[in-house]
Amino acid sequence: MKSIQATMKGFLTLLLTFVQGASAFVVAGGDKGLRHSVFASATIDADTASATSSDYQKLSLFSPCKINLFLRIIRKREDGFHDLASLFQAIGFGDNLELTPIEGSSDEFTCNMPGVPVDSSNLVLRALELMRTKTGVDQYFQANLVKQVPAQAGLGGGSANAATAMWGANQLMGEPASLEQMVEWSGDLGSDITFFLSRGTAYCTGRGEIMDSIDPPLLSGTKLCIVKPNIGLSTPAVFKALDYDKLSELDPDEKLLPTFLKGIDQVPDELFINDLELPAFKCIPELQELKEELVQIAGFDHVMMSGSGTSIFCLGEPTDKESFENEFGKRDGLQVFFSEFISRPDGKWFEAPC
Repeated sequence: MKSIQATMKGFLTLLLTFVQGASAFVVAGGDKGLRHSVFASATIDADTASATSSDYQKLSLFSPCKINLFLRIIRKREDGFHDLASLFQAIGFGDNLELTPIEGSSDEFTCNMPGVPVDSSNLVLRALELMRTKTGVDQYFQANLVKQVPAQAGLGGGSANAATAMWGANQLMGEPASLEQMVEWSGDLGSDITFFLSRGTAYCTGRGEIMDSIDPPLLSGTKLCIVKPNIGLSTPAVFKALDYDKLSELDPDEKLLPTFLKGIDQVPDELFINDLELPAFKCIPELQELKEELVQIAGFDHVMMSGSGTSIFCLGEPTDKESFENEFGKRDGLQVFFSEFISRPDGKWFEAPC
């Protein structure tokens, strides 16, 4: 009897390997952007998939963060959220997420950064649970998050971690979900997560979860510098300080977006608008002082706060980089990161710049 069971188990493993190979073949020759999988329609049950998918190798994925090239607050909604219109851009500063399929009935999660929650409230764990629920594939993971993106920075670090977990889990499950499905599901986790499933540039509206991916993305390699005060600022606190009478009146659809899509070098400084800057500066006046200092640095073309802060991004490179690093990089209470715009090809995930 044991011999028959072993033979059947070997047969199922062989069959699953064949189906997964066929899936990779179909993806390589078809639509690389949506990556529908043969595995999703295979007649192997979820329990068998869970048991055999642990044979996959560990995935190590770059988890980028983002800046908001413009951010308009349109209105406050009846549900308490705000409608916004923003052009998001992925940058090559980020974290690294390692995912390994494991047997068992719960995920395992570790993170190097103190203060990051490691319980079920963490967005990585929530993303993994979401993928199991939506796909029906009962696979659990060991997840190790190597984090360097600071919290409360306006860079979307946690949202990127969740999107990266969704992508990685889908790969290790055998791609039961299409990109379109993951985009739809990601809104269940948070507003910014959807963006990180774009190719790197996207126009986001609603709460941020309605995404129009810009294809092709803005030119990769555009240099920038992130300056992050150690002090944080919560998004609710910024919105609480928002003065609706002082919001910009520039139309994001008719004026801002068309101008930015001509190229960053074509955008005048007055169109770099973030409606959350003034309330953030009201909460932390030192943040405005920091921006005013950075505006004076030769080599920076545009300087603006990202998201709800407290990071300030500077497009360009300081003419005297050594002097800049001595003045800002060594200043107590500040962190400085040099980075650039990035994008990803259809069907592949983001990679850190070389």
